[in-house]
Amino acid sequence: MSAPTPRHTPETRSRILDAAEELFVEHGFEATSMRMITSQAGVNLAAINYHFGSKDALIQEVFRRRLTELNRQRLAMLDKLEADAGGAPLKPSRIVEAFFGTALVLAADTEHGGHTFMRLLGRTYTEPNAFVRQFLAEEYAEVLERFLGALYRSLPDVPREEILWRFHFMMGAMSYAIAGTDALQLFAGKFDDADPARLLPRLMSFLLGGLRAPLAEYAARPAGRRGRSAAA
Repeated sequence: MSAPTPRHTPETRSRILDAAEELFVEHGFEATSMRMITSQAGVNLAAINYHFGSKDALIQEVFRRRLTELNRQRLAMLDKLEADAGGAPLKPSRIVEAFFGTALVLAADTEHGGHTFMRLLGRTYTEPNAFVRQFLAEEYAEVLERFLGALYRSLPDVPREEILWRFHFMMGAMSYAIAGTDALQLFAGKFDDADPARLLPRLMSFLLGGLRAPLAEYAARPAGRRGRSAAA
C-alpha cells in the first residue's frame, strides 16, 4: 500500500483547520477567502477540497473539532452532578459552573488552540451569520435542553422566561470577555493584565453574581412567591 500524499495526511487536515480558525477570528467568515487559508496553511486548494469539499464544510469542521468535545465535557459534568444529587435539584451555581466553567478552561488554553477557538465562538454570538448560527443551534440543542432543564428544576419559583434571559446575558458576558481586551482598552487605556488563565475566576464570579441578583419586579411580591435566585 502506497504512502498517502502530503495533502492527504491528518497533519495537513489539522494545519488547514488551524489556519482557518485563526483567519476566521481575525477577519470573519465572509472576508476570509480560500486563498488566504491555503496561503497560511501552506497547502493548495486541492488539499482543502479533498479534506472538506467546500468552505461551508470547512467552517463546520472548525467548530465541530472542539465544540463536540466541549459539549461532551459539559454533559459529563452535569451527569455527575445529577447522579451525586440523587434526584434532588442542583444548586444553580453548580449548573453554571458546569456549563461556563468548562468553556473558560478551554479559553485559558493558549498552547493548543483552545483560546483561539473560544474567541471564534464568541465572535459568532455577536456577528450575524445565518449558516453558522443554524449549525451551532443544532450542535447546542441537546446541551441547552439539559442545562436549561436543570435550571428550571433548580429555580421552580423563577419564571422560565427570566431564566432564559439570564442565561442569554451570561452567554453574552462570556463571549464579550473571551473576545479580548480591545474594547476595554478603548476606555481604560493600556491594559496589561489580560492573562486568559485569570479570566475563569473573574468571569465566574460575575456570572454567579448576575444569577443571584434579585429582580426589582419581584420585590413587591409576597415573600413566598419571590424567586429563589439568592439561594444560588
